[in-house]
Amino acid sequence: MAKLVINDAKELSTIAPEIYGHFSEHLGRCIYEGLYVGEHSDIPNTNGMRTDVVEALKAINIPVLRWPGGCFADEYHWRDGIGDKATRKKMINTHWGGVVEDNSFGTYEFMELCRQLGCKTYVNGNLGSGTVQEMSEWVEYMTFEGVSPMADLRKANGHEAPWKVDYFGVGNENWGCGGNMTPDYYANEYRRYQTYVRNYNADQPIKKICCGPNVDDYHWTERVMKTCFEHTPAEHHGFMDLISLHHYVFPEGWDIKGSATDFNEEGWYKTMSKALFMDTLIRRHSAIIDQYDPDKKVGLAVDEWGTWYTVEPGTNPGFLYQQNTLRDALVAGVTLNIFNKHSDRVRLACIAQLVNVLQSVILTEGEQMIKTPTYHVFHMYRHHQGAQLLASELSDVSEIGMDEWKVPAVNESVSRKDGIITITLNNLSATEENRLEITLTEKNAYELVEANIVTADDVHTHNTFEAPENLTETKFTALQINGNRLTVTLPAASVVEIRIK
Repeated sequence: MAKLVINDAKELSTIAPEIYGHFSEHLGRCIYEGLYVGEHSDIPNTNGMRTDVVEALKAINIPVLRWPGGCFADEYHWRDGIGDKATRKKMINTHWGGVVEDNSFGTYEFMELCRQLGCKTYVNGNLGSGTVQEMSEWVEYMTFEGVSPMADLRKANGHEAPWKVDYFGVGNENWGCGGNMTPDYYANEYRRYQTYVRNYNADQPIKKICCGPNVDDYHWTERVMKTCFEHTPAEHHGFMDLISLHHYVFPEGWDIKGSATDFNEEGWYKTMSKALFMDTLIRRHSAIIDQYDPDKKVGLAVDEWGTWYTVEPGTNPGFLYQQNTLRDALVAGVTLNIFNKHSDRVRLACIAQLVNVLQSVILTEGEQMIKTPTYHVFHMYRHHQGAQLLASELSDVSEIGMDEWKVPAVNESVSRKDGIITITLNNLSATEENRLEITLTEKNAYELVEANIVTADDVHTHNTFEAPENLTETKFTALQINGNRLTVTLPAASVVEIRIK
């Protein structure tokens, strides 16, 4: 039997709520049809935002939303998305699907969406094809309260008060679609551009996000950190508050990717192994960052992560629309546990993407909306937001899988908030249950607050518009509590939450 020891007297770090963030790009049907249907739609909406989607997202305590990209960010010119919608510039979205982008969803609409969601704002600026002046004026337009050309323009467009920008990304994937830059070139451009991302309100400072590496490009991290910290006052910590990291799980590789719903046992373990690689990435990139930032002033922002499969048959290949099965629930559970365990450095993360694109938490089709298995994992894990990570250690965990895709059978993280301890567990085995003995070091008598599970008899199970509740969050009962000890039986392919006090 595997064993989990929880030191409930040792708090390690705060799990930033923003670790549970999301990403919305002008890509496929994420923004249009997914989040925004327009004020005149027959689909119930508030100021154009889908009521059903907004309410569902509020239920998982969405903490932060990233926009407008992604690759789209470095070809987005913010002035195209302000003012009268009838006169906004139309363009072809050359990155995603070759469809017309009418810019009816712009700065005002994004801020209105975040207002309805009650979440923080993460705006990604255009360094790749934009200018310093353009980026500077966008920040002024959004956040300056006094008299200025951009503040006056915002007021003329109907919004008197400035908005709050919580996070601002200075470019995106500038090693690739954001300009194919070298790390040294980007880092110097970052230093220049970020200078003009000004904090007009000292009480509401904008946290600046530097473009970090693609997966395991440790050279990029090293060179960017070196250049940004060179000849820089220590209190400015490289002119950045966070540095990004992107990692997607392609079960069969970039060229083939593989089906979201049609996979064998080997495909299951490939996916689990590649999801667990996130832990290695965070450790190795953090070791590089530590050389320049030993006090951890700079957070890691894993602002694109999740599964990426071949698109669903018959859909636009540029829309990246895919289904979401129990396998994706496990990827979400595993990854969020990893983020929790690294919350001393990981301060923000955004699963890609929010609706109808890649590993979405919600899918829509006309008036219909369904919650994916990934949604239900985020709903269970919401209790970790803002909690204190507790020291915990697994032992006697068996290794499962095949060949090079072997993985540990169980994955976990533990936190405490308001006197309640939340334990989240994943059984990565596609076929076998796993028993787990949990011991808390403080010899208190604990009682159950709640326990929930996401699982199914078939790992291919997913929700459809015809059967929207094939896979949901249900009560978990396969546990016993005796003082400071718990015995748990985890069904095969399951994500479990146990809350005790």
